Amino acid sequence: MSFLQSIILGIIEGVTEFLPISSTGHLVLASDLMKISQTEFVKSFEISIQLGAILSVVVLYFKSFVSDFEALKRIIVAFLPTAVLGVILYKIVKTFLLGNDKIIVYSLLVGGLILVLFEYFYKEKEEGASKISEITLKQSFTIGIFQSLAMIPGVSRSAATIVGGLILGIKRKTIVEFSFLLAVPTMLAATALDLLKSYKNFSSNDFGILSVGFLVSFFVAILSIKFLLSFIKKHTFLPFGVYRIILAIIFLFWIM
Repeated sequence: MSFLQSIILGIIEGVTEFLPISSTGHLVLASDLMKISQTEFVKSFEISIQLGAILSVVVLYFKSFVSDFEALKRIIVAFLPTAVLGVILYKIVKTFLLGNDKIIVYSLLVGGLILVLFEYFYKEKEEGASKISEITLKQSFTIGIFQSLAMIPGVSRSAATIVGGLILGIKRKTIVEFSFLLAVPTMLAATALDLLKSYKNFSSNDFGILSVGFLVSFFVAILSIKFLLSFIKKHTFLPFGVYRIILAIIFLFWIM
C-alpha cells in the first residue's frame, strides 16, 4: 500500500464511518479496485483506521465523556455485547470474513433492502427517548446486541445501532448521537485488540502509512458527522438504503 492509497482510504473511511453504508465494506471494496492485496497489514489497516474517524467524536462530544455520567453509563452497557463477542470471534472475523468480497456485497445488499423497507414502514413514536439519559439500560444493552451484528463486514455498525434504537422507540437524533458515542469504546477496543496481536509484523513504513490514513480519516469524519446531523433533521435513511443496493448490484456484476 502506498501513501497515496492510504490517503484515499482515509477519505473513504472519514466519509463513510458514521453513515449507514458500512465503512469496512467500502474500504475493502476500494482496496480491491486499487489492486491492494488483503494482507494481514491491510486487514489491520482497515480495522485501525476507523479509530481515526471515531476520535473525531471525542473532539465534538468531549463533554459527554467527561461530565455526563448517565450517558457514559449507557455507553458502557451498550459496549458489553460487542466486547465479549469481539474477543470470542476475533480470529474468525479477521481470517474468514474481513476481505471476503461476496460477504461484503451481500451484506450491503441485504442491509440496503432492510433500510428501505424499515423507512417505508417506520413511524416515530411521540413518547420515545429524546435524550441519551432517557435511554434505559435495557435498551442500551439491546442496542449493543444490534451493534455486534456489524462484526460481519458490510453490515454497518452505524446502521445496526441506529435501526436497533429506532425499533426500540428512541428518537432519530438521539440514537444517531448515541451511535456516535458508542463507536468510541467499540473501535478503540477493536483497534487495540488487533494491534496487540499484529503490530510485531508491521514495518516502520507500515506504521507511517497507517498514521497518514488515521489523520486523514479523523479530519474528514468531523465534516461527515456534521453532515449527518444536518441531514437527519429533514430526511430519512432511505437514500442510503438505495445507495447500498445500487453499489451491491454493481459489485455483484464485477465479482461475477
